[in-house]
Amino acid sequence: MNWPIVKGKATRQAHVGLPEGTFEEEHGREGFYGRVSHLYHVHPPTGWTRIEGKLRPHAFYLDKVTPTDMTDPRGTPEPVLYNDDLILSISRRAEAAPFYSRNADGDELFFVHKGTGKIETDFGVLTYEPGDYVVIPRATTYRFVPETKDNFIVVVEAHGSEILPPTPEQKGLIGMHALYDMSAITIPEFIPYEKKQETNGKEYELRVKRLGEYTSIFYPFHPIDLVGWKGDLTAFKINMRDIRPVMSPRVHLPPSAHTTFLSDNFVICSFLPRPLEEDPETLRVPFFHRNSDYDEVLFYHDGDFFSRDNIKAAMMTLHPQGIHHGPHPKALKSNPNITRTNEYAMMLDAKHPLKIAPAGDAAEWKEYWTSWQEKKEPITN
Repeated sequence: MNWPIVKGKATRQAHVGLPEGTFEEEHGREGFYGRVSHLYHVHPPTGWTRIEGKLRPHAFYLDKVTPTDMTDPRGTPEPVLYNDDLILSISRRAEAAPFYSRNADGDELFFVHKGTGKIETDFGVLTYEPGDYVVIPRATTYRFVPETKDNFIVVVEAHGSEILPPTPEQKGLIGMHALYDMSAITIPEFIPYEKKQETNGKEYELRVKRLGEYTSIFYPFHPIDLVGWKGDLTAFKINMRDIRPVMSPRVHLPPSAHTTFLSDNFVICSFLPRPLEEDPETLRVPFFHRNSDYDEVLFYHDGDFFSRDNIKAAMMTLHPQGIHHGPHPKALKSNPNITRTNEYAMMLDAKHPLKIAPAGDAAEWKEYWTSWQEKKEPITN
């Protein structure tokens, strides 16, 4: 074991009892999983006056994104962020797709911000509602059938490994039943195929995505004609309300403590309502940090986003590698008074830099980087 080096003013415990007049920054590797040092500044690391160049924090009004599936049943989700490992898109499908889908490029995770309906899959039918994470394995046949017109779904397409819950080994000391018990997972309700489901003479379309392009395959019979299945590969879902965040009364835990799903080059975490730390010396708001190895994305689903100012539901932030981010000044001032969070948010940490697609660029709040400055004009959507 390598004991940490201590120089100058520092705490005995990270995030607790900061030296008077200092601002703590966590400078770590591999997200929140690797080696780390804590730096004690006399000014907030986000106290910049201007930024020249492309590297800056970003925020997006995603309710301004209008994918083609919002008005055209044959439409598709609209990409917002992407790299070689993933594509993050927005779907606002208002009507049932007139075709079945199969993504041969990777697993898909659907986070339901608004709307209800069902998803027909090879393995049966899953219903969906706000707060659901729905995982569809690569090359699974499925179809969205919305019950509501006003739908809003964040789609994450993985191009590397599967999107899976953390294993008991990955959960480590907190145990296999922490965060959520695997019995809280919902798998599709299997409905055996019956010939009467088909319409004589009707042609069924299966749209397959491969290497970013679509190919339509047509059948004279229903593409989901299963009478049974067995195995351990299936679509599944879990709702945010069934996730039970781990808590510590004496120290602020890093985002990695809230891991919901893992893939090779990205991780998805859920921030949920919970009591905050009780120790009067503990930092209760997220600490300042510069992302050294991951781009950090946050989608704000519902509630009061206590570490951010002028951030509302359906917004998304992107904090790229190499530049600081942390609590806004208003959050820092309220640190001694807040006792619990009331937020629902999804975080995606990507190992490789994310690029902003045209739809994301068009929906960006370009002056987000100024929001850490104490004096600013009110922001309106």
